[in-house]
Order: sequence, then structure tokens, then C-alpha cells
Amino acid sequence: MAVYIKGLMMGLAYVAPIGAQNLFVINSAIANKRKKAFLTAAIIIFFDISLSLACFFGIGALMQALPWLRKAVLAAGSIIVIYMGINLIKAKGELDNSIDTGISLIRTAFMAFSVTWLNPQALIDGTMLLGAANASLAAGTQAQFVLGFTSASVLWFLGITAAISLFRGKITPKLLRIINVICGTVMLFYGLKLIYSFIRLVVVN
Repeated sequence: MAVYIKGLMMGLAYVAPIGAQNLFVINSAIANKRKKAFLTAAIIIFFDISLSLACFFGIGALMQALPWLRKAVLAAGSIIVIYMGINLIKAKGELDNSIDTGISLIRTAFMAFSVTWLNPQALIDGTMLLGAANASLAAGTQAQFVLGFTSASVLWFLGITAAISLFRGKITPKLLRIINVICGTVMLFYGLKLIYSFIRLVVVN
């Protein structure tokens, strides 16, 4: 149980600061009906857990061994995050409980994949945090730890979705517009930081 709790706490420490994922889930919970919001959260959870497992078992080593892969992830990630940020800033603050105001399921899955697997910060943080944890675990305790940090992803994203959905009725179009602009601006700023990191990486190498 102690190893499970350790994995749970480390999983929460890993997933909580990943801004792009959280903004995506929050915006989905605001803009969509509850069923679609929870479906979006489930898709994010799937990609987050798959990334966590990859980091835990060594994807960071692959990125270090293949500099071109790191550059490709930075370039693609920055473009997609900027695109999502601009779309959020431009989005109208409209709420209609009679329809699903969200994007298609296929596009939702693509966006969820993008803010997770094409998020260099998530890859780097995950590799450092989970890779190091793997190296420190005693023999035979990996399964408990993995169960702990994957549980963190489920609890975190479902919790955010439930909380936002619960208070969704109190969110006015004006407030939604403000939230969209704030979230979009943060994502745009993050995307520009990724571009800066990409340029530095290209110049240095």
C-alpha cells in the first residue's frame, strides 16, 4: 500500500502542473454537455496514462538519443498549441444546454493526443520524474507504483470535469468568453515558449 500511495502522490505531482491538458479538459467541461465532457476526460486519461507508462519505461532515453525527434516534437507541439490557443481566443462565449457545442470525437482525440504526446514539457517532466522513480523502486514493487500513478490521472481529470460540470449552470456567456480568452492566451504564450525552445535547440545544434 505504501508503494501505491507513493505512486499516487507522484502521479498527482506529475499531472497537476501540465497546463495544456488541464486547460483542454476545463474548456471541454465548460463548453460541452456532461456526457461529452466526461468522454473528453476519458480520452485525455488514456493518452496521459500511455505517456506516463512510456516515460516510466524509458521514452526519454529515445528522445535523448535522437535529437531530430526532440526537434520534431517541439516544432509540431508549438504549432498545435498556438493553433488551439488562437481558436480559444476567437471562440464566442455561447452556452446552449440543448446541443453539444464541442468538437467532433475524432478531432477531440487528436487534440487530446497533441496536448499530451506532443507536449515537450510533459515528456521531459515525465521522463525525469517517473524514470527516476522507476530506478529507485525495490524489486517487485513496480506494479503497485504504476497502479498508483495511473490512478492519479483518473482521479485528477475526472475530478476537474466533475467540479466544472457541477458549476457549469452558473457560468454566463460573458464569463465563458473571459475564460476562453484567458485559457487561449495562456496556451498561446506556452506555444510561443515552445517555438523559442525549438529555435534555441536548432541554433545550439
